[in-house]
Amino acid sequence: MAEKFDAIVVGAGPAGNAAAYTMAKAGLSVLQLERGETPGTKNVQGAILYADALERIIPDFRDDAPLERHIIEQRMWVLDEKSFIGTNYRSDAFNSDQPNRYTILRAPFDKWFSGKVKEAGALVICETTVTELIQEGKKVIGVRTDREGGDIYADVVILADGVNSLLAKKAGFHGELEAKNVALAVKEIHFLPEEIVQSRFNIKGNEGVVIEIAGAVTHGMVGTAFLYTNKESITLGIGCLLSDFKNAGIAPYTLLEKLKAHPAIAPLIEGGEMKEYAAHLIPEGGYKAVPTLYGEGWMIAGDSAGLVNAVHREGSNLAMTSGRLAAETVIALKEMKLPCTAPHLARYKTALDDSFVMKDLRKYKELPDILHGNPHFFSVYPQLLNRAAHTMLMVDGQDKHSKEKTIRGSFVQQRSLWGLVGDAYRMWRATR
Repeated sequence: MAEKFDAIVVGAGPAGNAAAYTMAKAGLSVLQLERGETPGTKNVQGAILYADALERIIPDFRDDAPLERHIIEQRMWVLDEKSFIGTNYRSDAFNSDQPNRYTILRAPFDKWFSGKVKEAGALVICETTVTELIQEGKKVIGVRTDREGGDIYADVVILADGVNSLLAKKAGFHGELEAKNVALAVKEIHFLPEEIVQSRFNIKGNEGVVIEIAGAVTHGMVGTAFLYTNKESITLGIGCLLSDFKNAGIAPYTLLEKLKAHPAIAPLIEGGEMKEYAAHLIPEGGYKAVPTLYGEGWMIAGDSAGLVNAVHREGSNLAMTSGRLAAETVIALKEMKLPCTAPHLARYKTALDDSFVMKDLRKYKELPDILHGNPHFFSVYPQLLNRAAHTMLMVDGQDKHSKEKTIRGSFVQQRSLWGLVGDAYRMWRATR
């Protein structure tokens, strides 16, 4: 092991792999440290891969990446106890030579991405825990690991060690995570024959469907559920804010069991064999919860930096983009023979601000607080919308004008006229 590297990357998820690959490809000496047995060992859950972000790093990734299905249809459902109301978008245009989104299984995908990092020339060492950052005054000059003689030095350290970045917290770069800014998601993978998956979702070949779900299944807590189709399995999961789980006294797995039993979901996973279960934290505090992103000799990327767009359920693309931009910052400083000091690493924050990452987070910066303070968006409105649809579609001899009056009355009774106006205004302000 070299005594000093141009850069050390902590973590081998999407952000860490993007950073390590980009720097190694540019000829820098890079060390990547991962505490798992292999990259992806800790990740059994399914996920969405956004092609554009990875294509900017590895243009030909489709040649050999372990992709499950490319998504041709997006469904959005709002559930009450027995029904759902929703919408969907399906387009054959997504059946292109270069599809825009894919479902993936993180374990094989992370292993593949790590292989690309090694091919690019980085040194990847697994089963190694970074216990703390080595600092000289305020400047980070390396990392201390749990291996014998495990002090390793570098010009810059990029932290991509997950949502609860203990290293950043221990070094004082950010404080304790607030429960209202973190969601706990639980997922299961149900294995089914490929032909069953295709017939149930009206797809063929490698086409896939994604369903985003809100409503009664979260018991009024701030959260959503989801269903992804893989080649021979279905990923099903649900997540809510940690603060809500604590206040409600409900176990995450209880919500998942309720989701699986819902009349809209149960037929889709019927006969499946559940083989994999995982729980993980997701940073969902948005723009206001993003910590300081750089300092003397260090940068932070991906989930560690809170870079998740919870509104659109986007995470891997923000992670890979932030990892790439951090790496490009180091590469540019090396080319200009400039040290990795805070004023120079500020280029990373500027690049993020100019990208979709911070622009999208800034757009929705008020939404987390509004949703947290208005739980009726996840309880009252799903019930009202489903009841309205049921009322209008029931042919029972009652005229439609009377039905519309009944529906309006139910909304006003539950929220009041000013409550409805206030809710609409708050959502408009939070998403404009």
